[in-house]
This record gives sequence, C-alpha cells and structure tokens, in this order.
Amino acid sequence: MTEPTGPRLSGFPDRVVLTGFMGSGKSTVGRILARSVWWRFLDVDRQIEHAAGTTIADIFRLHGEPYFRQLEHETIARLLNDRRVVLALGGGAIEDERTRTLLLNDPATRLVHLEASFETVLLRTSGTDAIRPVLADRANLEARYLRRLPLYRLAHLTLPVDNLTPRAAAQALAARLQLAPPC
Repeated sequence: MTEPTGPRLSGFPDRVVLTGFMGSGKSTVGRILARSVWWRFLDVDRQIEHAAGTTIADIFRLHGEPYFRQLEHETIARLLNDRRVVLALGGGAIEDERTRTLLLNDPATRLVHLEASFETVLLRTSGTDAIRPVLADRANLEARYLRRLPLYRLAHLTLPVDNLTPRAAAQALAARLQLAPPC
C-alpha cells in the first residue's frame, strides 16, 4: 500500500469511499470490507439508478454526461452525511473537481484508490463489452485510464490490487484504516 498523497487526516473515519478505474474491485472489495466491519455498503451508481428510476446508460443517452455528473455529485454529497458506510464510486466520479474536493476535504472520509494496472483492468473486464461499451475502443479506454490515474492517486491512500484477492484487499484496508467490527 502506498502512503497517502492527498491531505493528511487523522482520527477514525466515519466512512470509506473507494475510487479507481472499472475492474479495480470497488464494489467487490467494498462489500467485503463493509461486511467485515459491520458497516453498510452502497454503490453510488446503483443509488443514482434507484433514485432516477433508470440506468446510468439511459441517463447518459437521454441527458448527457454533465447532467449525470451533477446527479452523481449531489448523490455523493448526500451520502457523505451517512456514518459507518463504505461507498463505491463510479470510475469517472473523480474527474469532477467539486466531487474530488468534497471527498478529499471531508475530515471524516477516507478516500481510497484501488489501483489496478491497465492490463489487470482489461483482464477483469473481458467479456463485459455488452455491459460496458467503452471497452470496445481500447485506445480511448487506455487514454481515459491514463487521464484518471493521477486524479485517483490524490486519494488519502492507494492500494495496489493487481496481486490481491478481493478479500485480501479488504483485509489490508481494514488494517490500514484501523477499522474493526463492533465488540
């Protein structure tokens, strides 16, 4: 695990927010981590879909990315009022400066980057082109990955996950963040 590159924070977090590129394990690791410390797990994209009554793909198609990013920002801001929760962000949430600033400057939030190499992302997402059409254009996908990587690395801490199982990643995060299940 690499040391934090973002603002230094101390004290016990009220929430853990996972960021990273698609295929990095945000949802899988997030569920395991939340279950292991008896916190709730919420996937921000699923929260948006539930509130909007439609899919993320339909929101993009009908209203465009700026509209979606506004919904995403509002949803994340609202969820930062919750305690004892692990949130999994969509891969692009980190690109919105307002959202990034909110996550990095909330003293009770630990923003964690699950860093997977581009090769690992391709391996983990292979066969999901129908669900994730962006995967069909490898050059664009790699450019997106490289554009987001420095933003992800602004997180309070980064955990390289290429060689970790989801359970091992969740255990490493629980230890590093000093999270423990209630006694």
